[in-house]
Amino acid sequence: MQFNIPDTGKKRIVIIGGGFAGLTLARKLANSDYQIVLIDKNNYHQFQPLFYQVAMAGLEPSSIAFPLRKVFQKNKDVLIRVTKVQSVDSKKQEIHTDIGALHYDYLVLAMGADTNWYGNEQIRANAIPMKSVSEALYLRNKIFEDYERAVTADNYDQRQRYLDIVIVGGGPTGVEVAGSLAEMKRHIIPKDYTDLDRNEINIHLIHGAPRLLNTMSEQASAAAKKFLEELGVQLSLDTIVHDFDGENVHINDGSTIRADKVIWAAGITCNTIEGLPDTSFTSSSNRLKVDAFNQVEGVESIFAIGDLACQTEAAYPKGHPQVAQVAIQQARCLASNFRRLQKKQPMNPFHYRDLGSMATIGRNRAVVDLPFWRFQGAFAWLVWLLVHLFSILGAKNKLFIFLNWVWNYFTYDQSLRLVIKPWQRKPG
Repeated sequence: MQFNIPDTGKKRIVIIGGGFAGLTLARKLANSDYQIVLIDKNNYHQFQPLFYQVAMAGLEPSSIAFPLRKVFQKNKDVLIRVTKVQSVDSKKQEIHTDIGALHYDYLVLAMGADTNWYGNEQIRANAIPMKSVSEALYLRNKIFEDYERAVTADNYDQRQRYLDIVIVGGGPTGVEVAGSLAEMKRHIIPKDYTDLDRNEINIHLIHGAPRLLNTMSEQASAAAKKFLEELGVQLSLDTIVHDFDGENVHINDGSTIRADKVIWAAGITCNTIEGLPDTSFTSSSNRLKVDAFNQVEGVESIFAIGDLACQTEAAYPKGHPQVAQVAIQQARCLASNFRRLQKKQPMNPFHYRDLGSMATIGRNRAVVDLPFWRFQGAFAWLVWLLVHLFSILGAKNKLFIFLNWVWNYFTYDQSLRLVIKPWQRKPG
């Protein structure tokens, strides 16, 4: 196999990763005088902030995924290749992948991040991450399969193993999953599973810091805590899960929680690539050190943007937060700088503009921190909905998500509670 990339005489920018950073950069350079090769292991862009709604049967997977080729149908100089990148040779200016090697003039690393298991292989083997559409679908299947098992369980103890669920990590993903599960317990279980007692369902949220959403304001943290407690979520703050064997969650205070399902939302670590010098990486989370122009330290013609890039400013001495807005803004700045390089003009340094952060904890419950205004409750929830709706790619996706949200709001019902298992070929 091989790339089959034509040599057009234009300088080639290879972008690895089709997330917020990589896709934004490719779109901004689509009509430039560069040849763009966008590489990803999937043929679609995933809208990560709404993974939890797929997992909770609120949205179809296709609503938050968009085909990469469709984005660039009218751009002949943007080429998509679906493969896994193995390594980079910075001296030869080549990347090595499952389908062969490819030369680049500029390489942009935008591979994002994955779940951080903190070296605990047993937790990794048994807990459920949520960093992709496929993982969200797996969680959806697991939840509803276990409800079906609970209906036929012989006794209370056996039933609890299927009903109880533990979420580890009190960041935006953790609180959003906890809120959705609590609303499912309130509104869906009594209708779909009339022979189950919803009061037997225990939802635990365990967080290793003293307050939830610790990257947001204290007002947002306090409101999130209040909202979750109102929904019946059992909170354990300043508490660490140090093991999970598939049946019991072991806490640092010596206690255990009996549960078959643990959702792991406790941290991220960056996806890496072989071939870069060790000095290019930070000591934690595998982030790449980049200068003010997002160029990777220690190598030439290689840039990093998004979660992978560790770029410091006076306001961010430890690097920018690993959020979508940083990735998008870095991509826009780098696209502008590539155009400046074509004109032999000096590049402009990147400066992050904090537009705020937000999280939702269920119907009419959300928290929003803007640079000059912080608010919580129903209006914050409406703002959260609008921001995410307009951020989704594709008019059809926007329409379907809007219709799903309206339907769910007025009917207190999700229509996607399907257990769809992947087909497997029978042996023999």
